[in-house]
Amino acid sequence: MPVEFLGIAATNDASETTERTTKPFDLDYLVRIVRAHEDNGWTRVLFAYGSSGPEPAALAAHVAAHVPNIELLLAHRPNVSYPTYAAKTFATLDQVSGGRLSVHFISGGNDREQGREGDTLTKDERYARTREYIQIVKRAFTSAEPFDHHGQFYDFDDFVLDAKPYPGHVPTISFGGSSEAAYPVGAAEADIYAVWGEPLDRTAEQIARVHAEAQAAGRTTPPRIHAAFRPIIAPTEELAWEKAHGILDRIEARKAAQGGVLSRRHPIDKPENAGSQRLLEIAAQGERFDTALWTATAKATGGAGNSNALVGTPEQVADALLAYYDLGVRVISARGYDLVDDAIDFGRYVIPLVKEGVAERDRAVATAGQATEGAAA
Repeated sequence: MPVEFLGIAATNDASETTERTTKPFDLDYLVRIVRAHEDNGWTRVLFAYGSSGPEPAALAAHVAAHVPNIELLLAHRPNVSYPTYAAKTFATLDQVSGGRLSVHFISGGNDREQGREGDTLTKDERYARTREYIQIVKRAFTSAEPFDHHGQFYDFDDFVLDAKPYPGHVPTISFGGSSEAAYPVGAAEADIYAVWGEPLDRTAEQIARVHAEAQAAGRTTPPRIHAAFRPIIAPTEELAWEKAHGILDRIEARKAAQGGVLSRRHPIDKPENAGSQRLLEIAAQGERFDTALWTATAKATGGAGNSNALVGTPEQVADALLAYYDLGVRVISARGYDLVDDAIDFGRYVIPLVKEGVAERDRAVATAGQATEGAAA
């Protein structure tokens, strides 16, 4: 089965370890980083969302006009626009990009961050709203006739989307969340369910939960699973760990220079969202898990987003990722700390190894199937 790779789009080069050296809003850098992904085997790039950040749909449209092939994943929060308007935005962008759009829905895990844009719902209410929102958007994509909707959060009559998505393509819906309120929503509505990189046994537990919720919702095919990591690679294992500890030192230095914080969007201590709480709980149990997972970066950042690392040679990191593939992960999100250089290195040295490992598994399955058919004959 195919494996996909998700990278990051950005308008400047700042990261947890790096002070910005570009302009705060640098379109040349945006195109450069996306091309670095496209030229090195990545499937798509994410346009992230933050209350104070640039509007991601406009950035995706700019990239669509300048980078011809890579797929575009647009992060979207349901609190910022009405679902009928969002459906028009998504369909228009899918047309502009020639059918390259996917949408990642974010319910929001931080009350203060949500409140910056006027969202006062509780977390459970936000997930319920997201479910209704996704249902409306999906119906708008496919309905040829006007339809009415009278729900808990949205109420309208006689809507039809004249400009549908690109012919032959419907944008993929992805969704993330690790709370009790999240699993039923994403498992029922999403094409892809996103989790952050955790030890193999914990990831297996999350996959089982998503599959069970999908079955309970009446789905015969569950969402594909997306797992996110911070790869740290070097030619030897010793150099990889030296690099990893250097990255940790840079994170701590940035925190110290900024009064103990890295981002106003995410507290270092006591994060509200379940995903970050899970990462910190795992980090409290130890720094190293399985063959390559390293939790020190998650601990240092308060479990902020995608923050657990995979450390080793390209071969070791690829083998670690293939272990997640064997659990059922089909989309791998990876983001380094030096954004462009790490995207290039991961694309050159890790992605081909993972793809070859997946191809070997497919060949083994095909051979076993042929052997079974021969025995039956």
